[in-house]
Parts: sequence; C-alpha cells; structure tokens
Amino acid sequence: MSDLWLPGAEIHDLGDHAPTDQQYPPRAIAHITWDRNATAAAPQDWCTYEDLVSYFTGSGAGDAPHLIWDPFSGRIAQLFPADSRSKSLLSPTTSPTRTNRAGRVVIQIEAVFFPYCNYQGTVYARLVDTPCAGWDRIHAWIASWGVPDVWPMGRPADFTSHRDEQVWEASGGWYAHAHVPFNDHTDPGSWPDFTAGPGTPIPSPSQHPPVPPADPAPARYQTTINGLPYGYGAQGYQVTVVGRGLVAQGFGAHYRSGPGPNWSDADTENYADYQQSLGYSGQAADGVPGESSLRRLLGYLPGPRTVSLAHIVAAARTDPGAEQGHRTYGAEVAIVEQALADEGLLEQRWVDGSFGSLTVTAYAGWQRRCGYTDAAADGIPGQDSLHRLGAAQGFAVTD
Repeated sequence: MSDLWLPGAEIHDLGDHAPTDQQYPPRAIAHITWDRNATAAAPQDWCTYEDLVSYFTGSGAGDAPHLIWDPFSGRIAQLFPADSRSKSLLSPTTSPTRTNRAGRVVIQIEAVFFPYCNYQGTVYARLVDTPCAGWDRIHAWIASWGVPDVWPMGRPADFTSHRDEQVWEASGGWYAHAHVPFNDHTDPGSWPDFTAGPGTPIPSPSQHPPVPPADPAPARYQTTINGLPYGYGAQGYQVTVVGRGLVAQGFGAHYRSGPGPNWSDADTENYADYQQSLGYSGQAADGVPGESSLRRLLGYLPGPRTVSLAHIVAAARTDPGAEQGHRTYGAEVAIVEQALADEGLLEQRWVDGSFGSLTVTAYAGWQRRCGYTDAAADGIPGQDSLHRLGAAQGFAVTD
C-alpha cells in the first residue's frame, strides 16, 4: 500500500482526520499563488518556508492543505495523511461540492510562486524559470495513490476558472484550485513546465485537451444522483419533481404538455436554461443535472421511493416549530409532500422537503379523506394513513 505520509516530508500532523469519499475518483489539487501586482521593477519578496508552515499550522489559518512545498529548497511539509480530507475541504464556509465530493484521495498542494519573485537576491521573472526542487518526489508519491497523470479541465490558460461540475465529479487527475466548483480562487495564466534545474526535466502532469464546447443539440446521456437517474430517457417520480421545480422557478418554456415522469429533450433544454441562470456554461450547462444544481433547485436530493414512518412523524413534529424551511428528513418528506400534491391537497411550490404547517394541514386533509376525524386528523401521520397514501401514490413505507 502507498505511504500515507510522503517519504522525507516534515510531518506537522494537524489531526482531526476526516475520511475521504470512496465513490469519487482520486485527485490532486495544485495551488499556485499569483500576484498580479509584482513587476520587474517591484518584485514580490518570497514568503519563507517557515512562514508558510507557521501560517497553516497556526490558529490564524482558516484552512490548510495536505502539502506545503518550497520549490526553491525542496522542503516539503505534510499536514494530513493521504487518506483523509484536508482542512480546507472540510471548511463549513465552502460548498458541499468540495466537502462531499472531494474524492477517495484528494491531495492538496500549496506551492507559492510569484512572477518577478525576489528569492535570495535573484528575481525569477516567470514561473517557468523557477526551480522545482522536490517535485519529482511529490509527483511520484501522488501517482502511487492512483491519481492519473492528466488535467481533465486542461492546464490553466488564463485567469478564469473554467469550472465544470460534472467533470470534477467524474474524472480523476490534476486540478488547479480554480477548477474546484464553488471555489473563489483564481490561478496563474500559465503553469510551469516543472524542472529540477536548467535542462533537467522531471515527470509532470501531462497536458490534457481542454473540455470541448457543449454540443448545440440537447445532451442525451444519463447521470445518477442519490440512486436515481436523470437525463434523456430517465424515468420515475424524480423526473416529474425536477420538471415541476423548473416550471415553479420560471424555466418551463420548452415544455409542450408540462413535466412528466419521462425525461425528454424538453427537460434537458429547460434544465440547461436553469443551469445558465446559475452562471454555469459549456458542458456544465448541458441540461443534465449535477448534484449541486439539483440541490439548489429543489432544496434536497430526491431518493428512492421509500419512507420511514418514524422519520416522517419526527419531521411532522419538528419542522413546524423550527426555522422556516427546516428539513428533518428532507428527501423522505418530499416524497410524502409530492404524494399530497398529486392528491390535490398541497400546492406544488410547497413540495420542499420541510414538513411545515402547510404540509401538516395538507396531511390532515388526507387523514379526513381516509375517514379520520377530530384529533385523529391532526396532520401527524399514522401507520394506516401513511401506508394508504403510499399505496395510492406508489411509494413504500417502513416502520
């Protein structure tokens, strides 16, 4: 098995190790700090290796990477083992795209280069003339963890992010910080052809062709999120839920007969319009959902059509008194709410995974429809009424 700690690195174990996410491919994230204000007349002084280690291991840093690398001396510090998420990938201020889809191996490298960097009296004008001592050890160790030697989103070619949520989710390889969805970093407009010294090339991630532009025709492939299919040809209640959510937010222009349980080109085109409204572009706005955009559309992720009676009762007793939109068991509650909406008892816009007061009122209406009266129709689900709703609308109930 590969070493959890890079051989020869200085270990500063920050502890609080968090497991990685086994269902996603192995990745490395390289972060090169870029100072646009540095010039030949006013070069940027190099931050010392000791300063960088002190910053990331001290109480002032809000996050920390796996590795800190000084490309001049070759010194490397490691703060987390390879099989755990780094502190920055656990930050509560970042998106679930980073925290929940980091990858079973996701090794972050903090390497501080500057154009016109003043290091011990020598000004390095560009990244390509900066020594990269120690890179061979880093590269070989990361490769031993199964990180492919490719850049799925291409090497940075300018100062823009080029993020693609679906590529990030599906592809192993090397990424810049600015490739990570919902990350507000930018990266250099060019990256070094790493060398150990003049004329001494060493292994480096090979350049991968940039992600091609989206085909003008509607995308016709499927993806699976939380166990359910989405995209052309997908079938099921979740397709109807997405379609109704799109219509509710004003993205239903391509429907001719309204949303239904079979995903068509119209669903793809409407979802693409929605993705573009979120700022996505290219393949990230091809009309096939990603986990992040789907959660933003619905407020939860639909799941298989099974609900727990105990969970639904807990939600019905908790959500009305909690803050607006509180979701105790959002995915399961949404199944019940969708059933109530299909029975004509709840407006579609309130199918949001929160068993709030309107859902309680709607469920009380279902109880009365089942023949219950007075206190027995209080809007808190019971075994008989929930099983009957499930039988009527095609979901299973466990106790």
